[in-house]
Amino acid sequence: MKKYKCVIIEDEPLALERTKDFVNRVSFLNLSGTFDNALDGLEHLKNNDIDILFLDIQMDEITGLELLELGSINCQVIFTTAYQEYALKGYELNITDYLLKPFSFNRFLVAVNKVVENLSNKVSYQSIEFVFIKTENRLEKIIIDSILYIEGMRDYRRIFTTDKKIMTLQTFKELEQILPSNIVCRVHKSYMVALNKIDTIERNRIKISDRLIPISSTYKDTFLQRIGNK
Repeated sequence: MKKYKCVIIEDEPLALERTKDFVNRVSFLNLSGTFDNALDGLEHLKNNDIDILFLDIQMDEITGLELLELGSINCQVIFTTAYQEYALKGYELNITDYLLKPFSFNRFLVAVNKVVENLSNKVSYQSIEFVFIKTENRLEKIIIDSILYIEGMRDYRRIFTTDKKIMTLQTFKELEQILPSNIVCRVHKSYMVALNKIDTIERNRIKISDRLIPISSTYKDTFLQRIGNK
């Protein structure tokens, strides 16, 4: 069975050890790193391909929620927290599951199995030809290969294709879940680009058609890995 790389970000030593023990009990999980603060964990996530993040919410400097709101997390996220009131916000940020401390090993396995199912589905749609995007009161079909780039505009995302423009309320996080990651990549808090439509890259800017799109430091490493330049 495929091995899934995991990271734990948790500032409570006992909780960290408990989650670490649970991960080590599961044969198809591979622990890539443990961190007691979000900043160090974020740096590891930026420089490594991780499948699953076990993330505490209440931490110093940057909370788990703030980390997700940065928009730079491209793996499946499972919250591990003692605070039930953050559940709704977590799901708004498209987390996979929410483990309320102290959680059992069986409940941990339920969350992990959700991740495996999601990742299996993601692999299966890497070769899909189209997706349906929510726009106004309908679902509109978009051919994957026609996408040029996606721009964030306050509450909306505007999808630019070779033949049309579509406005949607779907978040970047939701779009990252449905669009193949080997084709469309986040490069800025306000932009995603189609890798095969890039004309040039210069001075932290991407040129697609007649548009210049910035590359932010938050997404630069992942972007360079995707294009095979790191």
